[in-house]
Amino acid sequence: MIREKKHRLEKDCYKGEKIVSFTSCIKQRTNVFVCKDLFNEFEKILIKELNRFECDSYIHLFMPDHIHFIIEGKNENSDVIKVMEMFKQKTGYWFSNNGKIAKWQKDYYDHIIRDQEDLKKQIYYILENPVRAGICKHWKEYRFIGSTIYDFDEF
Repeated sequence: MIREKKHRLEKDCYKGEKIVSFTSCIKQRTNVFVCKDLFNEFEKILIKELNRFECDSYIHLFMPDHIHFIIEGKNENSDVIKVMEMFKQKTGYWFSNNGKIAKWQKDYYDHIIRDQEDLKKQIYYILENPVRAGICKHWKEYRFIGSTIYDFDEF
């Protein structure tokens, strides 16, 4: 019998006023986030789950074949990992019902952010992702980005 190695913290570590960075990839690194309509559809799903689990998004950025989120719990009832789990479940269902254009990889990477310096570093790393990939010359040109906290036009 093959046992998977546990690589995630206990669920309670993601509850409350936590800030967590998430990265999730599309299976086989298929480019799916290349049109504004799909970004808008998935952003609506994300915002609904953020509200449901009492969280905010410092940043959500959709690269063609993967996503980056930094999610913050607003209070002791918040559950940042549930936001990610439900986002992947609902968008996976959307993929399945709309031509099966893609599937999510089974898991995702997460990093609990412990201080403001780490938060700032993570946000700038994510903002520069499309620049490093050669998609644009400056992150402000990138269209598949959002936040419930910041207005990136003024960032």
